[in-house]
Amino acid sequence: MRVFWELGWFFKERKEQYILGIFLLLIVAFLGVLPPRIIGFVVDRISQDTLTPEYLLQWLGILAAAALAMYVLRYAWRLLIFGSSILLARNLRERLFQHFTQMSPAFYQKRRVGDLMAHATNDLQAVQQTAGAGVLTLVDSIATGGFVIAAMAITIDWKLTLIVLLPMPLMAYMTNYYGKLMHQRFHGAQEAFSGLNDKTQESISGMKVIKTFGQEQQDIEDFTKMSERVVAENIRVARVDSLFDPTISAIIGVCYFLTISFGSYFVVNGDMTIGDLVAFTAYLGLLVWPMLAFGWLFNIVERGRASYDRIRLLLAEPIDIDDRKDAIDEDPTGDLTVSLDRFQFTGDQRTALRNVHFTVKRGETLGIAGKTGSGKSAILRLLLREFDNYEGSILFGGNSIDSFKKQRLRQAIGYVPQDHFLFSTSIAGNIAFARPDASLQSVQEAAALAHIHEDILNFTDGYATMVGERGVSLSGGQKQRISIARALMTKPELLILDDSLSAVDAKTEEAILKALKKTRTGKTTIITSHRLSAIQHAHQILVMDGGTVAEIGSHEELMRKKGRYYEMYELQQLEALVEQGGEA
Repeated sequence: MRVFWELGWFFKERKEQYILGIFLLLIVAFLGVLPPRIIGFVVDRISQDTLTPEYLLQWLGILAAAALAMYVLRYAWRLLIFGSSILLARNLRERLFQHFTQMSPAFYQKRRVGDLMAHATNDLQAVQQTAGAGVLTLVDSIATGGFVIAAMAITIDWKLTLIVLLPMPLMAYMTNYYGKLMHQRFHGAQEAFSGLNDKTQESISGMKVIKTFGQEQQDIEDFTKMSERVVAENIRVARVDSLFDPTISAIIGVCYFLTISFGSYFVVNGDMTIGDLVAFTAYLGLLVWPMLAFGWLFNIVERGRASYDRIRLLLAEPIDIDDRKDAIDEDPTGDLTVSLDRFQFTGDQRTALRNVHFTVKRGETLGIAGKTGSGKSAILRLLLREFDNYEGSILFGGNSIDSFKKQRLRQAIGYVPQDHFLFSTSIAGNIAFARPDASLQSVQEAAALAHIHEDILNFTDGYATMVGERGVSLSGGQKQRISIARALMTKPELLILDDSLSAVDAKTEEAILKALKKTRTGKTTIITSHRLSAIQHAHQILVMDGGTVAEIGSHEELMRKKGRYYEMYELQQLEALVEQGGEA
């Protein structure tokens, strides 16, 4: 029952609702013990041949009033207790989602998307059950059982009550043992479900690749194996769960045997009346529910405890990128100075960046070139404060970037990543993502700068066109240009294009770069690209190799050095010449 203690913070928040709900539940439990006693009275009058219509109507009226009161009170406590449990699920779901938005990429490198989704769905449902049906079952089983036993002992015969309760310690021991097994096995069931959830999400997202390589059957087989594991783990839980009812039913059977045996003896000896024995047997019938409820309670509680443990561990993950207490609450502006001595990604022993030093004056454009894995994107991710575990400093306007509030820093940066993510909404909604209240005219201006406006007008619904899941209905170049338009909507102090022109042709690339140069006067731009034509106009170019700066300078300076940049440029010129058919 430890989970109820752990959820104490919520019960305190909703104490008025829970106290009132439990109070109403207790009244219902008390009213529930009246019918057997009334039946006993009527049976005795029948056996004594003294039953009158008035006497019968009196007790029938009391039964009707009790039934009506129980109907109303049951409706009320369900609203109070179950309604509160729904709020608990909402509370935890919002906390989880907020926690997810605050976590750094290192967190998502360790966690699978399907597992996180399972926490926010299946685990939350189990915790909600604990705070709703669990509280109900706990209170109702104890209250009903307590009232029934008290009625049996006080109003009928305490000796017979003690005899009938002799098997109860055995039931308590067995249900406790089953509960521990349930907790252990449910952990495995939840982990298996998380794995299946992750597999489903991954397969649906990668369906195009699966079909392209003809791996549908293999993927189905992998899914089937994981699905069978989920079934196997849940069957292990069900095997323990299925022991509760037979065990409790067997003990109840023993109780009935003791009742009939000793009750008949007491009636024959004159210690009890027939009506008392009938009432006692009816009370024993009422005691069946609390006994069975305890088995159900262990099921609910152990599932809720296992799920809440998983949720708590997730919420306990520290936020490794957070604001300082004295963080600057204004957008950064000015020169950008990067002085990195060493940086490595979390969990990777290799050095990603070393001895990277450069300054970009406000209003300048910096180009970063280098082969895949040279460290281009790593520099950009540090500028966005996705990681803080580097040796050195990054200054924006003379202040360290970690001295600004994260929200303020990221508001000042327009970032277009290599992996262009579009939401399942309209094209206008995607472009206006950072400014949802922007006018259509502003959206169209940003689209024109990114040279996607004409393409959008050719779509059937124009800017209202739905792009589909992750922009599946658009070409790679269209997705890139929509992402660029989205970044331009905020008119950022620093615009970062991380190889974001790779899917457009040379003519469109040139037009976009000219538009950026014209409209971004006085604002800083950083462009990384494998295609040097995208960065040769930059004020300075950084050539990365093996995580360090191989060369730095303008296009003309680097060409005169005839170093690595020169070799890359000449090779690309030769490739372009070959593509044109070898004509000069």
